[in-house]
Amino acid sequence: MATSFTLDLMCNMAKRDYLIGNSQDLHVLVRGRPLILGGVNIPYELGLLGHSDADVIYHVVSESILGALALGDLGMHFSDRDPKNKDLDSATIVSYAVRLMKTAGYEVNNIDISVSVEEPKLAKYILEMRTNIANLLEINGQYVSVKATTNEKQDSVGRGESIEARATVLLRSKE
Repeated sequence: MATSFTLDLMCNMAKRDYLIGNSQDLHVLVRGRPLILGGVNIPYELGLLGHSDADVIYHVVSESILGALALGDLGMHFSDRDPKNKDLDSATIVSYAVRLMKTAGYEVNNIDISVSVEEPKLAKYILEMRTNIANLLEINGQYVSVKATTNEKQDSVGRGESIEARATVLLRSKE
């Protein structure tokens, strides 16, 4: 999945002690799909629409890492036009971003994730999400923050039509 463009960028990147990346993603809620957030299958009558499993949390984790490395967005690496990405487990996407990060000589210092969702309430799933993300990023869970909020009945999230996530990651050089 790494393109020669991606590898060229990584090889020519001037080494910095720290890199910051952020990402935002939104997926529409629909019937007939599972709701998977942060690798947790959450019982709910609606799920997120997407070409992959549509785990909006894993998507922003991955894309924030790609952004810190100046390697573009998820669509550059996992096209929604490629049938092999259909229903792809988004943990695969996170693992891919982690491999690129390690190849570039970085590791995650910490990551902060916010999820905007009206329903279902996520409090009882947050610890499992943090653990899943920490395992994929190969860091201690104390450096993974996952927060859930509502949009106070405003916009598509507030009306219960979608779920949005945002992430900011700090990478540090391993050298």
